[in-house]
Amino acid sequence: MLEDVRRAETGLPCADAWVTHLVMDGWLHNHERLWFAAYLVHWRGVDWRAGYAFFREHLLDGDIANNALSWQWVASTFSNKPYFMNQENIEKYSAGLWCRTCRVHCPFRADYATLETRLFGGRA
Repeated sequence: MLEDVRRAETGLPCADAWVTHLVMDGWLHNHERLWFAAYLVHWRGVDWRAGYAFFREHLLDGDIANNALSWQWVASTFSNKPYFMNQENIEKYSAGLWCRTCRVHCPFRADYATLETRLFGGRA
């Protein structure tokens, strides 16, 4: 696991909040679990197994098999369609919790087609 992620010091308020919430409370909303997984795997290039292990370490309500399969699905291990999100999705489903006050350059701020090209060269 990347140390800045483990310490919740990525510089992204949303990602740091997801890690803090996970570590302190042992729980994340389903959307936050997917966003964190997509951020870690696609934007940071971390192998899904490291994220899976991080969740196993901290997630109190995690189902071992479901957790592993969800991480593989996000990473598109057995699929040609990875899961990823954009800033609009995060803002909508978090009621703007982080986006309203965020002042950093958001790597998620683009439409899906643009992010697909940036992240996967258009293969998603």
